[in-house]
Amino acid sequence: MKRILILIASIAALAASGAVLAGDAAAGKAKTGACAGCHGKNGEGNGPNPALAGKSEADLVKALQEYKSGKRASPVMKTFATQLNDQDTANVAAYYASLKK
Repeated sequence: MKRILILIASIAALAASGAVLAGDAAAGKAKTGACAGCHGKNGEGNGPNPALAGKSEADLVKALQEYKSGKRASPVMKTFATQLNDQDTANVAAYYASLKK
C-alpha cells in the first residue's frame, strides 16, 4: 500500500511540475500533412480509417505512443508515430482534439 501511495504522489508531483507536455494546436496542424491521406483533411476519417477530430488529447497521445512503441500493431502508423517526438505528439493530439466532430 505504501508503494502505491508513493507512486501516486510521484505522478502527481510530475504533473504539477509541468513534466506533462501541453500541446499547441497550431504547431500540431503543421505536422498533420501526412495524416490527411488516411484520416481526412480535417480529421474526419476516410473509409476504414478512424476520425480523429474531437477525440480527447489524452486518448490521441496514448494511441500515438502505443503505435510508436509497437504496443498497437500497424506498420503504417508506427512509421508516422516514430517521426514524432513527445512535443510533436502532444501538438498533433491538441490539434485533432480542437477540431469538431
